[in-house]
Amino acid sequence: MPHGSWGTISDFLIDRFQAVPAATWQARMQQGELVDEHGVEVTPDRPYRSGLRVYYYRSIEDEPRVPFDEVVLFQDELLVVADKPHFLSVTPGGKHLQETLLVRLKRRLCIDALAPLHRLDRETAGVVVFAVQPETRGAYQSLFAQRQVTKRYEAIAPWRPELTFPLTHRSRLVQDEHFLRMREVPGEANAETLVEVLAVQDNFARYRLTPLTGRTHQLRVHCAALGMPIVGDRMYPTLLAADTDDHQQPLQLVARSIGFADPISGEARCFDSSRQLALLPDVRGLKPPASLPAHR
Repeated sequence: MPHGSWGTISDFLIDRFQAVPAATWQARMQQGELVDEHGVEVTPDRPYRSGLRVYYYRSIEDEPRVPFDEVVLFQDELLVVADKPHFLSVTPGGKHLQETLLVRLKRRLCIDALAPLHRLDRETAGVVVFAVQPETRGAYQSLFAQRQVTKRYEAIAPWRPELTFPLTHRSRLVQDEHFLRMREVPGEANAETLVEVLAVQDNFARYRLTPLTGRTHQLRVHCAALGMPIVGDRMYPTLLAADTDDHQQPLQLVARSIGFADPISGEARCFDSSRQLALLPDVRGLKPPASLPAHR
């Protein structure tokens, strides 16, 4: 067919990407994997229009659906803030592509330039901030690099009455022999976490964790090192087999809040997750006992 004489978007794709069989493009459209710049699905018989942007969200064979939904907490011309569920990766990688927070939000909000300003572990729930405009992304990224962002987490872990809270745990973290893990080693500290107690019930407590540095898996490693591994942690202190997620027993760790002074607008930004840590015994809503200091 003569260049530029395509009747449908399907004709265009088949002609321009001849290494991909026509049947494959048809199947991708029928599965809703192609959308236009407005988020409208591209069907096999949709007419071709010059200048229209079309996005293909590649599939991974047998990629499982994460059965929990993200919540958009905030959106303006500069930022999108989402409340991520457990088990959902922030960005594509490995066996996770469509079922990632970034791809879900791009498809939902039709913002192709959307980019995360920081990361959360796949197993961790809570607040994630995205930049909308490439031109202003660097200004926000510098806040995180210069530690001008306040992050607070909450976790359920064993109660350690012999420890004195609040406490600050400092250690040196390096890559473990297993590429997925980190470990503590002797030497100058490069990771620091403030640990406070919010509530206690029986053998468990709800802790507030404030990372003063941003090392990979810092909170999980530090809690395990203190003898209070986070409930549901499948990596610390013991690495369990891959591909054995139990959606009924998520890691009891949530990025509760994030705050910073906006480098573009100048306003104070603060965003809070509404996700709850569910656990039996249930420690939600408990007040600190009289023997513990009250915390804001």
